[in-house]
Amino acid sequence: MLRSLHDSLEPKLITLFRRQGYSRSDFVADAIAGLAVAIVALPLAMAIAIASNLPPERGLFTAIVAGFLISAHGGSRYQIGGPTAAFIVTVATVAMKHGYEGLVLATIMAGGILVLMAFLRAGEMIKFIPYPVIVGFTSGIALLIAFSQIRDFFGLHVETIPPDFLEKLGVYLAHLHETNVAAVLLALASVGVIVLAKRHLPRIPGPILVVVLSALAVWALNLPVETIESRFGAIPSSLPTPIWPEITFEKLRLLLPDAITIATLAAIESLLSAVVADGMAGTRHKPNAELLGQGVANVASGIFGGLPATGAIARTATNVKAGARTPVAGMMHAIWLFVFMLLLSPLIVKVPLAALAAILIVVAWNMSEIKHVKEIMKAPRTDRIVLVTTFALTVLVDLNFAIQAGIALASILFIDSMMKATRIQPADREEDDPDSVRNKTIPEGVEVYEIQGPLFFGVAEKLVDTLLLFEKPPRIFILRMRYVPLIDAAGLHALEVLHERLGQNGTCLILSGVNPQVRRFIEKSMIDTRIGSENIVDHIDKALRRADTLIEERT
Repeated sequence: MLRSLHDSLEPKLITLFRRQGYSRSDFVADAIAGLAVAIVALPLAMAIAIASNLPPERGLFTAIVAGFLISAHGGSRYQIGGPTAAFIVTVATVAMKHGYEGLVLATIMAGGILVLMAFLRAGEMIKFIPYPVIVGFTSGIALLIAFSQIRDFFGLHVETIPPDFLEKLGVYLAHLHETNVAAVLLALASVGVIVLAKRHLPRIPGPILVVVLSALAVWALNLPVETIESRFGAIPSSLPTPIWPEITFEKLRLLLPDAITIATLAAIESLLSAVVADGMAGTRHKPNAELLGQGVANVASGIFGGLPATGAIARTATNVKAGARTPVAGMMHAIWLFVFMLLLSPLIVKVPLAALAAILIVVAWNMSEIKHVKEIMKAPRTDRIVLVTTFALTVLVDLNFAIQAGIALASILFIDSMMKATRIQPADREEDDPDSVRNKTIPEGVEVYEIQGPLFFGVAEKLVDTLLLFEKPPRIFILRMRYVPLIDAAGLHALEVLHERLGQNGTCLILSGVNPQVRRFIEKSMIDTRIGSENIVDHIDKALRRADTLIEERT
């Protein structure tokens, strides 16, 4: 068991090195891929921090520290980690409520939760989150991200942006008359550059073109727009000294819900990113090792003054396309970012905020899952309800509540569907079934009914209500269970109640076609002693012979 746990948590880097070694050509390929990803990550890391109402260097610290550790300790061959747009709303809200120190502690707590999830082997459990829930909150986050960029996109002079969607809308409308035409034109041009670069220059990252060209345009034309330097001043050219935040029980209690939200988001997005990489490269990630790497990285990111981190789908895809071979590419991406910060920080601060807003709006559009939303809107009504509800709650209430409510609603609707799918009716009389009661001799006074589907709490009451169908109680009631794959406590209780109600009317209950797993639970609950073990059989022929015997005994 310990060996199995060790294998599931072993970093992909170690697994690859042990199995296939590492050559000079591998390092060259990884270094080149890491450089390509770093070029994409540089503007995104700063833009995400700024959108979270924090200084741009916080995003760089995160991409460097967490990006290195996610690749070194994670379970994916190609995963690139760092700050992602999905965290913007959560980070901004936590920082506003609890200050940056509170955000740091929440990030460290989230890292601890992710490590615990890894040791509990929760990596495989993430896939049970319903797809409409994932699409719903991802689309909701995309809208919130795009909405958060309106201030810089339009060049509005707003000191503080409230986290609530409707309050934010009110602030924007109140300041819309302050629109900076130069900022709007620069932002629209930036969006155009990204779109055209993707279409005509696919090998050149659009975001890096935008930051370079927009900074040159502001300098050459002396455009009256805000830049990183005008709002935040200079950015440091090295990593900060690691600092452990002050921890009290009260702080832990207050920040726990936010930490759970961060950990949930990090787990979901990182594993989705790893799945995308597997699909592109034909590999297979280790989900529990990935959670462990995410946990270690988030703890370190908090200590080094960073933000919450997770796997970044777009950067991971860039890594695969750039020819990466091992997780070393992700580690090199972090090293390249550190070099950029060390050498280029005086130039980085010249980037206009309108250009960064344009980059994030394009990211939000790519996150919006429009294609998948359209697909789900053609799906069954229950999926549409879950999607729309999760989306609305994400935008209007809270991401954490949206995920919980979405999963709960999806579960309730699934149970309702299972209830409708499970049928309790007179036994099948089709001629092509050799075990059909049509081909059997049914003694007088014997009723044969059949359950098709799992016997669980959702349909337990329906089983007991079957008795209401009889005008006159039968002498023998045979319940065929050959299509019952599983049973829960409520189903077992329903069998017990059914037996008691039938007994009150002088009717004997026989269970037919009970599979070994279901019978084991019946025996564990001691229901077989009440029904009689001789009245629980594995085939309809035995049930009918038992019915004949009981009828003879009563006559």
